[in-house]
Amino acid sequence: MKTSKLAHHLIGSEIIKIGNQVNEMKMQGAEIANLTIGDLDSDIYPIPVLLKEEIQKAYQNNLTNYPPAAGLLSLRKAVSEDLKNRWHLDYSTDEILVAGGSRPLIYAAFKTIVDEGDKVVYPIPSWNNNHYSYLTHAEKIEVETSQSNNFLPNAEDLKPHLEGAVLLALCSPLNPTGTMFTKDQLTEICKLVIEENKKRGENEKPLYLLYDQIYAMLTFGEEHFTPVSLFPEMKEYTVYIDGASKCFAATGIRVGWSFGPAEIIDKMKALLGHIGAWAPKPEQEAVGVFLSNSAKTDEFVQDFKEKMAESLQSLHNGIQDMKSRGLLVDSIKPMGALYLTIELDYLGKTKPDGTPIVDSSDLVFYLINEAGVALVPFSAFGNSRNMPWFRASAGGLSAAEIKKMLPRLENALNKLI
Repeated sequence: MKTSKLAHHLIGSEIIKIGNQVNEMKMQGAEIANLTIGDLDSDIYPIPVLLKEEIQKAYQNNLTNYPPAAGLLSLRKAVSEDLKNRWHLDYSTDEILVAGGSRPLIYAAFKTIVDEGDKVVYPIPSWNNNHYSYLTHAEKIEVETSQSNNFLPNAEDLKPHLEGAVLLALCSPLNPTGTMFTKDQLTEICKLVIEENKKRGENEKPLYLLYDQIYAMLTFGEEHFTPVSLFPEMKEYTVYIDGASKCFAATGIRVGWSFGPAEIIDKMKALLGHIGAWAPKPEQEAVGVFLSNSAKTDEFVQDFKEKMAESLQSLHNGIQDMKSRGLLVDSIKPMGALYLTIELDYLGKTKPDGTPIVDSSDLVFYLINEAGVALVPFSAFGNSRNMPWFRASAGGLSAAEIKKMLPRLENALNKLI
């Protein structure tokens, strides 16, 4: 072994693997509808005009040295005010930490809370919790969810696993499904966290809730709920993940923020200080200005939501139309985020060349080659390769492009026997 044990056993991203093949084929001239990566085509979904102008202005004003370790005070003030106005959450600037997107913040939260062998609980499918658990040497407890509950965990699913756990990782709207917790669902889960923490002694580590709400503004006729809004006593135990990347179509701007108990946020700040995972200072300055202009923020988000909802609904309608004509497909109504959950029940079928579709990965690469359609199987999010459910990310295509690719998908599925 020529590397560390951690590096030797580290598993790469299946999403990136699929995306690399798609990009290689597109470079060779193939027409592929790329529904894989949770990113946005910036020609279809450009960042807000004001945000772009403020980024340019910040560079012109030479704001190019190190930002403060916790993030610019002006941005943290803007985040604090937005949390009060939008979600009725009261967090001071000292309880807010800015970093280069949400990933470093999730990693820092895991490293701050989880010791080797500690129990971490999360549902599957979910994004990257398996990898963060591996990086922290946690004992991971994966709670499988079902279509009947929109692939979200309920309190009954989680209750048997929370004793002794130090972290419960949840996300709503959920990556990969685009589904959301109802008020009742989240209420019952919060009650479990509060109940579990009441059992613990003063010297025991609490059960913390990592609540990823990076897609919270991107909801389609559904209401987003937060743990601390439902139960103020959850503030002691909840670490939020949020940021500009998804709601402002600004995935490449790399400005994320976390907020939660000061003792956790302070340690996360110290950890990221050693890693140097700061968001660029000009982008921080610009996001602070944009977020402070609530009228411009809301105007942009509303327009963005309408366009994304149209694309997701077009995809959903197309799948439901195929279902009505007897194809073995299904989809869950889009609720939030960039994603549609699609069932393609073709595992075990045979391709035109006589070879079988053994698992979901086989089906993915068949559809890439035969239909020019690229999806991500739920196996990339912790589920079995024998599960016929897939994530479709609509951010890289227009509604017209989605409609154009649907006949190709149907034709390829009809070739399987």
